[in-house]
This record gives sequence, C-alpha cells and structure tokens, in this order.
Amino acid sequence: MGLALTVLAADDLAGTWWQRVVGGFSHAPAPVVTGTELLLVVGVAVALCLPRASWRYFGLLATVTHELGHAFAAVTTGQRLGGIRLGLDHSGTTTTYSRSKASAAWSTFWGYPVPAVVGAVMVWCGFNGWGPAAMSVGTLVLLASLLFLRNGAGLLITAAAVLAAALLVLFVPPAFIGHVMIVLGLALLVAAVRDLGKLANVHLRHRDRLPTSDAYLLARATAVPAPLWIALFAAVVAGAWWFAWQPMAPVFAALF
Repeated sequence: MGLALTVLAADDLAGTWWQRVVGGFSHAPAPVVTGTELLLVVGVAVALCLPRASWRYFGLLATVTHELGHAFAAVTTGQRLGGIRLGLDHSGTTTTYSRSKASAAWSTFWGYPVPAVVGAVMVWCGFNGWGPAAMSVGTLVLLASLLFLRNGAGLLITAAAVLAAALLVLFVPPAFIGHVMIVLGLALLVAAVRDLGKLANVHLRHRDRLPTSDAYLLARATAVPAPLWIALFAAVVAGAWWFAWQPMAPVFAALF
C-alpha cells in the first residue's frame, strides 16, 4: 500500500511538472525589476562566476552550454553528432562528423560565444514576460542532451542541471521565474567573459594547452590566425552583452 501511494505521488508530481513545462510556453506578465534588485542580481551573477568555490559548480553549467553550442551548430549544418563528453574539471568535448571544412569550422566556433548568447536571451525573456518559456525550453534541451552524453561525469552534471530546472519549474511561482532567468542569464554572460579570459591566457601563458583551445583548432583548420578567432568570439560576446543591456538600461537610469 505504501509503495502504491509512493508511485501515485511520483506520478502526480511528474504530471504536475509536465503541465508546468507545457504551460510555460505562454506569455506571462513582465516582472517589475527595481534598480536595487538589479544591482543585487549583478552581484549574485559575479559571485557565482568569480570566486573559485562557486565557479567550481556554476562553471559546469557554462561548460554544458558551451558544448551544447557546438552540438546545435553541428546539427543545424547537417553534421552527424557523435556524442558529448563533460568533465568535472570544466573540460568538455563534442564529437561531430562532417565532410565540409566550413561546417566543421562553424560548429567549432559556436562554443565560447554561446553561453553569452543564451544568457542574453534569458535576460531579455526574463524582463519581457517570457521567463517561464525560457525555463521550459532550457529544461527540454537539457533532457534531450542526455541522449548524446557519452560519459558518467557528463550524465551526472547534466542530470543535476535537469533536477535543478525541474525544482525551479515545480516550486518557483511562474511570476517569479522571470527574476530567476535574469539572474541565470547575467551569470552566463559573466561566465562567457571569464572563459574568454581563460582562453586568452592559454594562448599567452600556457601554450602547452593549445590543443584544448577552440581558437587553435580553428586556426589549424582554416589558416586564419587564432587571435582573430578570439577577437570574433569577443565580438559576439560583446554583442550579447549589448543586447542584454537594452532592458537593463532604463532600470539603471531610473536608479541613478
């Protein structure tokens, strides 16, 4: 009897979760974000990304986003996705198969910029009433990515992200999801800048690690110098920051 009740409760919880995910694909009232709250949100985003203790965990989400960027770019250009491997040390590898050098370069490029692009979209969605929709899309993408993971650490990291997303969907009121999206989006934007700095450091001071650099791999595949690829990464990240700044600017202007 106890087991049956447990199974029934689990089914009810799963059903509620799925209803919340599906229900998220609708426009919600835009949240009211004050200047004080936005300053606090920026502080939280920085606190997630800069201290080593918090980056050890939040950086894993940035890595997942990075590798999913490679995977999505590969799929959209007709490449075959072999699998994704993630490491607890923030390393990651996405294996794709393509006969086109241009397609391979395209999928290799969309790693470092994607956390910033996703973060900017999340911030925009959070401010404009599409926070629940962004949460639903993110949850479904993470679930789908489990099919392509090829190592235990990757499964553990992504399952933890799915669990966190599921808890947010279940227990955070839809009206507050927009605020959560702004926090996570800004954190991913900060993470993108941090990772770019780490990439530049590899090329300047730790050249023995060059084979791990997307810019190095692109340079070898295209004969375009790695510094130019890093500059292109930075340009996309800067564009994402500009896009995210648009809804934030009026809030800060009212504060100051």
